[in-house]
Amino acid sequence: MSEHPADRRRFKRIAFDAKTELSQGAFIWPVKLIDLSLKGLLIERPEPWLGNPKQDFFVDIHLSEDIDIEMDVQLAHEDHGQLGFVCRHISLESIERLRRLIEFNLGDPRELERELGALIEV
Repeated sequence: MSEHPADRRRFKRIAFDAKTELSQGAFIWPVKLIDLSLKGLLIERPEPWLGNPKQDFFVDIHLSEDIDIEMDVQLAHEDHGQLGFVCRHISLESIERLRRLIEFNLGDPRELERELGALIEV
């Protein structure tokens, strides 16, 4: 029996809607956030899409007027009008905000601990 790709995921994705901007150099795209995890995020591909997949991007997820999650990301895949990014760098402040957001959405502190352990292994 073949394993479904979602079953192999080490990090649970949470659907989340927040004002999100993706940038690379002089380009800034307002994007629709589909979901995020401790390891990355999935967005709808903006139009026109002029991003260079060989260079890193910066993403800013606005949780509120003065609270953001910011990270440097790399394009991992592009499928069916969606772009998947893997996190390359995130500040301690942003990772703490992301951790709390995921903990709240998972509803199980043990699941969060498992994910944090997997993140350290990566």
